Amino acid sequence: MKKKLLIGFIVILIVLACAVVLFYHKSAESYDSEPEVEEEMPATEEPAEEDTPEVTSEAATSVESDNQPQESTQPGETKMTTTNVKDTENFYGIEFTEDSEIFARIKGKSYKDDCTIPVSDLRYLHVLHVGFDGQTHEGEIICNKSIAEDLLEIFEALYEAQYPIEKIKLVDEYNAEDEASMADNNSSCFNFRFISHTTKVSNHGAGLAIDINPLYNPYVKTVDGALSIEPANGAPYVDRSADFPYKIDETDLAYQLFTAHGFTWGGAWTSSKDYQHFEKAD
Repeated sequence: MKKKLLIGFIVILIVLACAVVLFYHKSAESYDSEPEVEEEMPATEEPAEEDTPEVTSEAATSVESDNQPQESTQPGETKMTTTNVKDTENFYGIEFTEDSEIFARIKGKSYKDDCTIPVSDLRYLHVLHVGFDGQTHEGEIICNKSIAEDLLEIFEALYEAQYPIEKIKLVDEYNAEDEASMADNNSSCFNFRFISHTTKVSNHGAGLAIDINPLYNPYVKTVDGALSIEPANGAPYVDRSADFPYKIDETDLAYQLFTAHGFTWGGAWTSSKDYQHFEKAD
């Protein structure tokens, strides 16, 4: 009896095992038969174009103005902005007023109490020059506004060519005494004065004339039968047929540059000779 029960129990276990195997087999077939769903990829977006900053006219003006001299920080002074020179850091002009430090330096000296030239007609120039020692020096000039740009261009060209000029100081450093300035071979421009025995302002008095290396290029004139030489210590250089350095003649670079800019040379005068002198009258 027990043997029959054991056999029946084993049969039941076998049947159950077969049923379980059959169930898992069907489930696997059902899983494998499901259609594969392809995942849809999102559309690829084109990279956005970078915005190029638009250069406004105001910005362009700002860039251009960087190449121009800026206003001076000194009271009563404004730098010129129309010069054609290349090196505007070293060759520049300043418009100044009676409230400026520049005017304080010339008041009562080259700008005398009876001066009839308005301060607004004058310009202060800063230049570089090669001295007789072969070194670079800073120079200062007061001139008429009408020749300011000419002088800046001329002195830049002279400097580039290493043309020797011993000194370029304001005549005020010699208390506005022409003879003292010339005797020291100082090249200068403005010094208010009238032409001798007249009420006409001289071209130096209007800032329209400049003297270059005056010691070696003196002013010569016969007065009452006697030879007048200015400066007096320039007598060894009156003979222009002699060969000596720093002599200005028609082959000289200073002569060529000044005349190219419309200046006339005192060395070509007939009643007198002013070999140091270049002027450009209105």
